[in-house]
Amino acid sequence: MRIRNVLHKGLRRLIVDDDASGVPAGVAPKLRRIVSFLQDMEFEEELRRIPAWKAHQLTGSRKGTWSLSVTRNWRVTFLIDKTEIEIIDLDYEDYH
Repeated sequence: MRIRNVLHKGLRRLIVDDDASGVPAGVAPKLRRIVSFLQDMEFEEELRRIPAWKAHQLTGSRKGTWSLSVTRNWRVTFLIDKTEIEIIDLDYEDYH
């Protein structure tokens, strides 16, 4: 899937410039794997293929937002535009 926009500046720099200085050094390789997987993904059902990422959709005010576990509290979150078949509002955040 194409990634339309990235909210976290460090994650955007990692994707666009391959510059990991905006994210913790220990998680940069995992973030690269997640982003690569998302770009290669064709259907949202594929998100559950990697159990370690604990893929799930949020509820409440963030209903429909997907969450993938990066570290204990940090997640990659995003929405999927099913019409355009692209990922929107990709973010790296601690929402707990």
